[in-house]
Amino acid sequence: MLDYSKLLNPTVASMPPSGIRKFFDLLDQMDDVVGLTVGQPDFVTPWHIREEAILSLEKGKTYYTSNAGLMTLREEICHYLKRRFDLTYDPLKETVITVGGSEAINMALQAIIAPGDEVIIPEPCFVCYAPITEVCGGIPVPVVTKSEDKFKLKPETLKAAITKKTKCLVLAYPNNPTGAIMTKEDLEAIADVLKGTDILILSDEIYAEMTYGRRHCSVASLPDMRERTILVSGFSKSYAMTGWRLGYVCAPRELCKAILKLHQYAIMCAPTASQYAGIEACRNGDEDIGEMIAEYDRRRKYILSGLQDIGIPCFEPEGAFYIFPDISQYGLSSDEFCNRLLYESKCAIVPGTAFGKCGEGFARISYAYSVKHITQALERIEDFVKKL
Repeated sequence: MLDYSKLLNPTVASMPPSGIRKFFDLLDQMDDVVGLTVGQPDFVTPWHIREEAILSLEKGKTYYTSNAGLMTLREEICHYLKRRFDLTYDPLKETVITVGGSEAINMALQAIIAPGDEVIIPEPCFVCYAPITEVCGGIPVPVVTKSEDKFKLKPETLKAAITKKTKCLVLAYPNNPTGAIMTKEDLEAIADVLKGTDILILSDEIYAEMTYGRRHCSVASLPDMRERTILVSGFSKSYAMTGWRLGYVCAPRELCKAILKLHQYAIMCAPTASQYAGIEACRNGDEDIGEMIAEYDRRRKYILSGLQDIGIPCFEPEGAFYIFPDISQYGLSSDEFCNRLLYESKCAIVPGTAFGKCGEGFARISYAYSVKHITQALERIEDFVKKL
């Protein structure tokens, strides 16, 4: 019998499973659980977007597209980025359509990271950056962001983490799990640190449309930053298109050329029907975005107020659809708190440690759910902490 432990890639074998999915999977095994675990919009993809995909199927448009994606979609993405964020990219040479933002991140890191390269990753953060870096032979360098700094990356923190081996900085703002944002002024301070270096930026802007009270600023829009920035994004969050698996990379042509090579060998092309849906989203989806963001903002204020009323301190999130309450006062680790909440009060949230060691003492709650659902969860959280 084969000993698979000797046959697997050791890096992959030692990789822990996603802490987010752990709690999500538990929900499938339990009844009457109110879950606020998954970062998935509860909205259905707007009908005019679905209709365009259906029409493409009816017309028999079921073949491969070019590896980089439909030219019309790439053009519309570039129009969208210019209109919404004042970014200019060439749809022919600087844009690649991917299978979700996840593939975009994966291919971008694979294209630039060689064994021994260091990748600076501000934490708490989404779960994928460090494992992908390790699979590439790179070295993740986590840097801690703090609640008292509104979970922003501070220039002095970045400067202290840079070495001769630093290849890339990950900037994932608006942030999952904290809901933090980086303003133009914040990013300018980061840009000042990077000027004169060869350090690249992987800018994960999947939540770019989800900011409250101000417009998102992309680091690629700042002077001298575009040439070092790989922008990754997608349609999942802003258009409620998670299951369509449609994302994109925009970057200088030499970087895009390398990313496209990997995409060609690994994927071929993104789903054709999804690409036609994406064209319609870019052309006519601005109103949909506005309506969904207004509702998320209502939920954001509601859950923040609810947690504060319970007595749980919270940083006020300014982006995405997550809140990151401080649960340290209860004398339990994040994992203990969330496990007991799940089994004793049938409410599921995610331990902060799923997003890095510095997430200890916190938990992530998604408010991409209805107010009714959030209300039920708040009631169960309140009952649970009263018992504690």
